[in-house]
Formats: sequence, C-alpha cells, structure tokens
Amino acid sequence: MRNKVRVGARYYYNPVPFDQINQPYGVQNGTLKVGDRVKVTNLHSAPKANVMGMCYIQTLDGKKFLGQVMTNSLQREPVANEPIPAVA
Repeated sequence: MRNKVRVGARYYYNPVPFDQINQPYGVQNGTLKVGDRVKVTNLHSAPKANVMGMCYIQTLDGKKFLGQVMTNSLQREPVANEPIPAVA
C-alpha cells in the first residue's frame, strides 16, 4: 500500500529499496542521510506529490532541493534507533 504525503509537511527520510538503488540527488551529493527531516514540495510544471507514489523533497528551510523520492520513504516518526534531533 502506498503512503500519501502532504505538501509542506515535514517527514523523516528512511529509504525503501527503490530509493536505495536509485538514490535521490541529496544522497548523491551528501546533503541527505537516513533519519534526516525533510519537507515535501511541489515544483512548478512537474507532477504533484503522490503521483505514481513519488514526491519532491527539500531541506526544512527550503533552500536546498534534495530530489525525488518514493512516498513510502517518508515517515512521520523518527527512524528506529536514531536520535531525535534537537529543536533549535
């Protein structure tokens, strides 16, 4: 079953096998790791979130684009055995 996400919501990144094989841009350049918090976004003239089970993600401040991932790779709760990041 596919996980539906909401644009603007914050999620924890925990890649499913598809995203481990076809790594998004943020993983390739080192800005995205397992357990990182990300924000779902829609890009102009691109398919909206949840189309074909995919969505675009960016950093929480919205300054860096991290790539396209499967919606199943995003979770509301932190990844197990990972420390919860401190809120600044």
